[in-house]
Amino acid sequence: MHCEKWEIIDTGKASAVRNMAIDVELLDQLASEQKRPILHLYDWDVPSATYGHFTDPYRFIHPNADKLGLQLARRPTGGGMIFHLTDLAFSILVPASHYGYSVNVLDNYAFVNYLVIEAVKRFTNLQIHPHLLSHEPQTTVAISKHFCMAKPTKYDVMLEGRKIGGGAQRRTKHGFLHQGSISLSLPPIDFLNKILLPQQGLIEAMQATTYALIPFQPTLNLKQLGDARRELSQLLIDVVLARPHCFKSYILDRR
Repeated sequence: MHCEKWEIIDTGKASAVRNMAIDVELLDQLASEQKRPILHLYDWDVPSATYGHFTDPYRFIHPNADKLGLQLARRPTGGGMIFHLTDLAFSILVPASHYGYSVNVLDNYAFVNYLVIEAVKRFTNLQIHPHLLSHEPQTTVAISKHFCMAKPTKYDVMLEGRKIGGGAQRRTKHGFLHQGSISLSLPPIDFLNKILLPQQGLIEAMQATTYALIPFQPTLNLKQLGDARRELSQLLIDVVLARPHCFKSYILDRR
């Protein structure tokens, strides 16, 4: 089987709108030429949040969120809202010519999230290993489904019963774009209280659902967060470059 090398693109810090626009450009390029799979790494120049293509964020957050210090951008993919204050955001693009591309979206999620699992395992050195969630769980907090890290979904990356990584995808006949997030720490609670409209149980659901790689601290340690983001980024690069991924074992039994 032919193995294609990955292309690593790090576009650094930019606005939320620009980060999303770059992903759209990369997805469009899959139609123009024979492409290798791409790992796109990026960061945010200010505290940001992204939301799925069909989501109205102002149902849930303060109408003057930008004046309160939060920049918003619509993702080209679906899924709920996610805050990009304390996560590692990344995107993976796979051309339709690549063996990792599938018309079944769950196969595509598994393909990407097994890479995430390997990077997280190297980051934590834990004997309890992350795994893919094998079922779609129920929730008692209805609004949770609108926030990525408040409700796990099938094939999310889980560790000790909580969600550590999620994502959303957009698939075309030319390939798919996966926009992922790995939790490093919980967003500051005082910031969430300032940004979110009063929603009973939402912050508690995020706290109960999210696994934070960095232990909770009353104040956010920006240096520790930055160091962790850089380390995990490099591990993700190492994972995609170290293995040719010339196998189909990432496809799970869905029976």
